[in-house]
Amino acid sequence: MTVMEEMGAKAKIASRCLLTAGETKNDALKAIAKALRDNADKIMAANKIDLDNGVQNGLSAALLDRLKLDRTRIDGIADGVLEVAALPDPVGTVISGSTRPNGLQITKVRVPLGVIGIIFEARPNVTADAAVLCLKSGNAVILRGGKEAINSNKCITSIMQDAIAGVGLDRHAVQLVEDTSRQSSIELMELTEYLDVLIPRGGKGLIQAVVKNAKVPVIETGAGNCHVYVDESADIDMAANIIYNAKTSRPSVCNAIETILVHEAAAEKALPVIKARLDEKQVELRGCEKTRAILGDSIVPATESDWETEYGDYILAVKVVASLEEATEHIARYSTGHSECIVTQNYQNAKRFTATVDSAAVYVNASTRFTDGGMFGLGAEIGISTQKLHARGPMGLNELTSMKFIIEGDGQIR
Repeated sequence: MTVMEEMGAKAKIASRCLLTAGETKNDALKAIAKALRDNADKIMAANKIDLDNGVQNGLSAALLDRLKLDRTRIDGIADGVLEVAALPDPVGTVISGSTRPNGLQITKVRVPLGVIGIIFEARPNVTADAAVLCLKSGNAVILRGGKEAINSNKCITSIMQDAIAGVGLDRHAVQLVEDTSRQSSIELMELTEYLDVLIPRGGKGLIQAVVKNAKVPVIETGAGNCHVYVDESADIDMAANIIYNAKTSRPSVCNAIETILVHEAAAEKALPVIKARLDEKQVELRGCEKTRAILGDSIVPATESDWETEYGDYILAVKVVASLEEATEHIARYSTGHSECIVTQNYQNAKRFTATVDSAAVYVNASTRFTDGGMFGLGAEIGISTQKLHARGPMGLNELTSMKFIIEGDGQIR
């Protein structure tokens, strides 16, 4: 039996124990939150090793920002754990029920998925977020993070395992793959005997690699080529504020925008105002010919690849469009199905946009940065699903469950 198979077998045993854990799951989450705060210095020391290695290895500022853990972020992670603990337990929730003419009572209830595998990149907060959501929903989890955060991940996982064991649950309900080689990813993707589902969290390359190569069922998440469309009736100051927030508040995350589309009737007034706001953070604009005609030669000429790129950085593609239809067609072609926004004062245009744009989250006059489990009231999320089967959008507790039918009879036979 390989190391990965041993982890899978232990996770399978732990998942069965979680089926009847009840309120003890909340005890574990509260213990994890306290342990993260109590061990903040230890976590930051491990994280500093990862950050130093990242600098030496030439990680971008955006990736280093994703990787960094300070006391404020650790407190935020712990707060998120407690928020999940306060949420209703989905396990056992009755979805529907009926009594058949023959007297059989049929009830559909929520049940855990079982064992969840999660492959993610340089975001050590995912280690805690994913673990607590899986625990609360009654699932065991095997985590496989990137090499950039391995020291942080090992530290956080060890702290969580001790907290879980401290309340009487199986510490193997949460496990970390410490081998960050490509081989460990392949083995996890092929762990069909033990894994019920695999969830990738990270950039487009990671997600597509998992989708194409996994033998385990996959929930596709994360890639975010998101758009804001500025309609001809838009409030220009509102548009500038939304774009500024959606691009610059944290450009490395998947709900940050990568392209803005501006109606030609509003472009001459709107683009200079939008650029002035973005200049505050030195955002590089890559524009179409009409954009450059309005804003000047300082704008980098946009190429085809700019429309399909998730920059994760202070770079934004800009295109002037002739109509709402052209905007929605552009989004249909290049979007990853994550989050899109229209800024408009026209009710009919807003309704047309929300009806025709086929993404997990579609906004009217609000920043795409709200696509988040916490912002949607779901607690910390496992990821943003951009597919349509099983789950779509921020994946909270309910999305980490399946269902089963319980049938009660009185001797009926068929």
